[in-house]
Amino acid sequence: MSTQADSTLSNVDLAAEITAVPHHLGIIMDGNGRWAQARGMPRLAGHRAGVDNIRRILEHCVQRGVKVLTIYAFSTENWQRPPDEVSGLMRLLGLTIQRQLNDLDRNGVRILHSGRMEGINKHLQKQIVNALEVTKHNDRIILNVAFNYGGRAEILDAVRHIIQDGTAPELLTEEMLSSYLYTGGLPDPDLIVRTGGEWRLSNFLIWQAAYAEYYTTPTYWPDFDEVELDKAFVEFSRRERRFGRVLNK
Repeated sequence: MSTQADSTLSNVDLAAEITAVPHHLGIIMDGNGRWAQARGMPRLAGHRAGVDNIRRILEHCVQRGVKVLTIYAFSTENWQRPPDEVSGLMRLLGLTIQRQLNDLDRNGVRILHSGRMEGINKHLQKQIVNALEVTKHNDRIILNVAFNYGGRAEILDAVRHIIQDGTAPELLTEEMLSSYLYTGGLPDPDLIVRTGGEWRLSNFLIWQAAYAEYYTTPTYWPDFDEVELDKAFVEFSRRERRFGRVLNK
């Protein structure tokens, strides 16, 4: 694993250096609260800024040819945050769906949800289900929102459903288990980006990311712009992906 690409590269240099982009990009959008606190603002203001940034990054992913973008919006562990912050995040997601759904649909974005519905209020559940239905035929890019998501919970839920379906143990394969995950039908991520300077997956796509490349940057998510994303793509282009094999030179 390595950190940012050379920060002295210009926009033109970055574009020239990008020779490969991930088919499936996962982003751990970290640093919203710290971004706000550094500006003397409440943490929720940072989350609002973070939500506003999603559209910018989504559009740049389309321009670069990314086909699937999975964003880590709310983890199962985030319920432990202060109640006012949790309720604010729930309201923020609802408002975002309300304000942006039609525009995302017009622009060919298919919305998927990865995570548990349990615990989410009924009104927000209906909004999520409606967003999935409205955009289900779009194919320009998939925006997979990991909301009320945890990688261990995902695997546990998959195993429970496999058992409920009466699958014999000897018939269980990695491919079958993958199909029971929240992300069933999606390709595994090629690149995981984490903003905010931490070096953890934090329970994000822990099964799917077994062979993903990892990139971390100290830039907080609200400041993670198109140039910062291109830096990640430059680093991804430099990686030699062996998947456990020894490649012949």
